[in-house]
Amino acid sequence: MEHRVTFKSDGLTLSGTVSVPDGLAAGEKRPAVIILHGFGSTSNAGNVLTPSAMLNGLGYVTMRFDMPGCGDSEGDRGLLVCLDQVTATRNALTLLATFDNVDPARIGVMGSSFGAAVAVYTTGIDNRFAACISASGWGNGAKKFRDQHGGPGEFERFLKMLDEGRAHKRATGESMMVSRYDIVPIPPSLRGHVVAKSIMQMPVETAQSMYDFRAEDLVPMIAPRPLLFLHSAIDSVTPTDQTISMFERAGENCEMHLFSGTDHFMFAEGNVRVHETVTTWLNTFFPVSGEPAKPHAH
Repeated sequence: MEHRVTFKSDGLTLSGTVSVPDGLAAGEKRPAVIILHGFGSTSNAGNVLTPSAMLNGLGYVTMRFDMPGCGDSEGDRGLLVCLDQVTATRNALTLLATFDNVDPARIGVMGSSFGAAVAVYTTGIDNRFAACISASGWGNGAKKFRDQHGGPGEFERFLKMLDEGRAHKRATGESMMVSRYDIVPIPPSLRGHVVAKSIMQMPVETAQSMYDFRAEDLVPMIAPRPLLFLHSAIDSVTPTDQTISMFERAGENCEMHLFSGTDHFMFAEGNVRVHETVTTWLNTFFPVSGEPAKPHAH
């Protein structure tokens, strides 16, 4: 059963959906997972809908929502400020914790790509989140962009774009708009995963916010809450070493899995081993019922 919901975050009305699995008894409380979409996308992306359906099938309540400036949510279109997304995720938990079928002490968060960075950062600063799953994520915006724009002269052009954006804002008072692919290059073969209502032109401040964002600094704060890192062994969008670096900073109760045979949009690509790994991890560390595994070092 799906419930359309709205909630406030920094004065904006954000739009989302809470999905409740079949077969819940009246008053029965289940663990829940908030699933965050990626860069300029929406809560209807494959990397959101697929894990949401999987988690519902396993017995979890799920929530997905459009970030500020994305999809059906309010906000300046395409102005993706990382800390605003962190605040929105915390406010989503506040709403989800009020649902009758949700155990407010057992709400996790899961994100892909940009959403993964936000999920890690948010879990690090907010102890209400009981677990975190990061898929194809990143922890150091500056290093991520340096690697994503790795061809001859590309990173210098990216930094020049940031400089030109600041100068444009000073001169005109308005934001300079740039293509989403000038911020985050995506190979043409993967652009079919960019769903309808995704933002294609963005203010350059979005790139600056991402450049300054360092989710990796918050990773040590998550332990002993369970943390799962997933990444493709070869990722055509976000360098795999972003996840490896975050894993190296993590404390107890953290696992990392790197997958061959899939790329950046691993959930939308329907990789069976990814789904099996997540299912096993959830059953062990964040089960629908019963006691989770004891904290352990990785």
